[in-house]
Amino acid sequence: MVGVQGSKGEALRFTETARRRAAIAALGLVAVLTLGACSSEPTVSASGPDGGGPLNSETGGKAAAPAKLTYEPAAGAQDVAPGQPIRVSVADGTLDQVVLTNPEGKQVAGQPSEDKKSWSTTEQLGYGKSYTWSGKATGTDGKPVEIGGAFTTVKPRKQVGANINVFDGQTYGIAMPISLTFPGGVTDKASVERALSVETNPKTEGSWGWVHDDTEVQWRPKEYWKPGTTVKFNAKIYGVKIGEGVYGKEDRSASFTIGRSQIVTGNTQTHRLVVVRDGQQIADYPASYGLDADPGRVTPSGTHVVMSKHDTYSMTNQRYDYENVVVPSAVRFSTNGEFIHGYAKSMWAQGKKNISHGCANLSPANAKEYMDGALVGDPVVIEGSSVQMNKQRNYTNWAYTWDEWKALSALK
Repeated sequence: MVGVQGSKGEALRFTETARRRAAIAALGLVAVLTLGACSSEPTVSASGPDGGGPLNSETGGKAAAPAKLTYEPAAGAQDVAPGQPIRVSVADGTLDQVVLTNPEGKQVAGQPSEDKKSWSTTEQLGYGKSYTWSGKATGTDGKPVEIGGAFTTVKPRKQVGANINVFDGQTYGIAMPISLTFPGGVTDKASVERALSVETNPKTEGSWGWVHDDTEVQWRPKEYWKPGTTVKFNAKIYGVKIGEGVYGKEDRSASFTIGRSQIVTGNTQTHRLVVVRDGQQIADYPASYGLDADPGRVTPSGTHVVMSKHDTYSMTNQRYDYENVVVPSAVRFSTNGEFIHGYAKSMWAQGKKNISHGCANLSPANAKEYMDGALVGDPVVIEGSSVQMNKQRNYTNWAYTWDEWKALSALK
């Protein structure tokens, strides 16, 4: 009986021992599997999807590579326009240091991008000078690459400036265009237009158009300006190619405001001139316009724009045999000689018939009242005459439909 009991106890101890060993073995297997899974992670993450090389977090999973530099203009370039973009950029790496040096050994001011992928100049370069790059970039492979090379800017045959029609701090009417005029005309219109910018608040749709035999480029909004709009205009034309061997002399800029809405409508058949301000009629003046029987004297129909104001103005027209006729309160709305002005001698015809040489004649009192409230840039709409305004004269951008005007841009 004792022996039998002892055999059962041994069997129980053996069974318990086996269970413990199996549990330990299972835990070991789990540990091996777990370690195996962990140890495989670096292998997977360090290879590309096709197993073709190490990944790099900076390049979004691409293999590490040496830095690749791009220069604008290209290294060794000659006759570079100083107004074109001057920069160096890098692919597969970052820029550590960039220096552009002028012939006198002075560093040109510049600014790196936030991601250190590019560097651009922030000051104007000179004409007819050589510039040298230096510095260093680091590739995603961790190896440095030297920045180097040089380029030379163009020596222009001639430098020209541009005249502008808007000025800082001024207030203009709702039809006011922005105009740049170049002496001698422009052959590289696209380069010039790319150098121009118009910022508005509120945002205003508009376009540039080339007029007057390509000597002038004007910007107009699609519709009349919204009253109170603020405008910042920049013409960065220094260093920009204008024609063969001709480059921009200096930048121009202006910040201005659009004032209240005022639209003047002159009807040559009713012989009236009506002023509407902010949607409300404020004046209805009797007027005399250009003589209908003479095409050379007719006041042309169309949407004109107030160009200037004068307390007095001396009128001369040798074709019609008058010279230095001084008139009061003259508001020009055409470079062809059309004004709204006072003229006491024609008061008998004002409101009844047209006898002028193209101007809108008012009484001196009415002309002063109108001029005092007028702004340069106000639209002056003439209706009823037998002659249409010449689209290639003056501020004639409103004579075009919007699609016609956009077609005059050099940047399609």
